[in-house]
Amino acid sequence: MTVWLLILHLFNFVLPALAMAVFMPGAGRWVMGPSRNRWGRHMLWHALAGVVVLTGGLVLQGHDGAMATYAALVLVSAALEWVLHRGWAQI
Repeated sequence: MTVWLLILHLFNFVLPALAMAVFMPGAGRWVMGPSRNRWGRHMLWHALAGVVVLTGGLVLQGHDGAMATYAALVLVSAALEWVLHRGWAQI
């Protein structure tokens, strides 16, 4: 495997996490209203959490692309957005 193919494989591995990181701050603002944190900070937290979830799914299941991993990615992203918006204070 060449270096270029390795870079493409790694990019495609983290692409679902990066896509969730881009869209979740907007979805959070739409559902829960504005927050104190900036858009970029939300994206950074979502990207980091998403990569951790995808890596955990790879380690636990032995291969990437499992639907359980993607379901966990969605649940962790939603929970993280709730925490970043301090959802417990809005109840």
